[in-house]
Amino acid sequence: MTESTHARVAEDSAEVVIVGAGPAGLVLANLLLRAGVDCVVLERSGRDDVENRARAGFLAPETVRVLQRHGLDGGLSRRGQQHGVCEFRTVDGRFRLDYERLGKGEPHTVYPQHELVADLLGQYVDAGGRVRFDTEAVSIDDIGGSAPTVTVREADGRTVRWRGRYVAACDGRHGAGRRALPPGAVRRHHRDHGVSWLGLLAEAPPSIDAVGYAVHPRGFAGHMARSADITRYYLQCARGTRPESWTDKDIWDELDLRMRAEEFGPLTRGRVIQRTVIDLESDVLEPLRHGALFLVGDAAALISPSAAKGANLAVLEAEILALALVADLNDGDPEPLTHYSARALDHIWRAQEFSHWMIRLLHAATGTDDAAFQEGLRHSRMASLRTSAGHQDWFAENYVGM
Repeated sequence: MTESTHARVAEDSAEVVIVGAGPAGLVLANLLLRAGVDCVVLERSGRDDVENRARAGFLAPETVRVLQRHGLDGGLSRRGQQHGVCEFRTVDGRFRLDYERLGKGEPHTVYPQHELVADLLGQYVDAGGRVRFDTEAVSIDDIGGSAPTVTVREADGRTVRWRGRYVAACDGRHGAGRRALPPGAVRRHHRDHGVSWLGLLAEAPPSIDAVGYAVHPRGFAGHMARSADITRYYLQCARGTRPESWTDKDIWDELDLRMRAEEFGPLTRGRVIQRTVIDLESDVLEPLRHGALFLVGDAAALISPSAAKGANLAVLEAEILALALVADLNDGDPEPLTHYSARALDHIWRAQEFSHWMIRLLHAATGTDDAAFQEGLRHSRMASLRTSAGHQDWFAENYVGM
């Protein structure tokens, strides 16, 4: 960039520049604002998109406690629904686990993520928080110093440079935060699980009074309630599947088959309003800090949706980072910031382990020399989960635990 170009770039500042207005960025922003820390949220999408992006909806008990602790639970306390049972359907029949009452288990709270985001955003804006929509982070620079910058492109094409003391990258695995990391600055641990799901949102009431996991020779199928009128379904599909290649009839016929509707009761059908293909992958970056840049949420680690841990990790990490930033900026104590990465990674790796276990439980091994052996192990895992009280207690603790 030439000197004359530099001169045309407008500048603004905040103590903490937050990139991304998802659960991680908005929990962080609310906690910083409440503590009197000057911050700004930069979001590449418009407000309407942010508040209506359909995502997951299972909040772990610890996530709910974090939100309650900081007065961010207004919407979910009024409209959230507690779920404490899951049901498995296999060739050997079906069985239910009341995980709320097993071991150290507790219920999930079902609350659509876009509603949580809308709540968090409204509370932040109403309290005077600064947020810039339609503002794409192009680059994050000078992260090794005491005044990092975030260069953004606004909706009108104008370039603005934000300068801060710290930058929190809450902008996902493909965002500017990861791109800003110098080569060799972090280690990336990655696994492609070789499984793809067709993720579906249907205008149909839930058909089961529980989370449903169906294991079938044709592949996995899942049922997750979102509201009284909306249900999330998943269908395992071939890698490279185009979402639009599945008609509504194809989808419902396949769900009926895999969830054994003829044996256990029909599914309530409705219009499929969203289709997307998800390749199940996991990755973790270590460490989660480089100088003045901190990675949070999906920017820190990608986790498969098999155990509904992603948004929950994002909220937990945001609280850890917020408290550490407040200690540094308000109290002059930088020590908690030095521990952010290790503390967050402890939770991330535990969630990754359980997510990986769920993937192996729900999907047949294919394309490997020992596929038959792996299938025998999977059948044994399911049988143990069905009959072993100790195994059920372990499942309950990890299913809801963070």
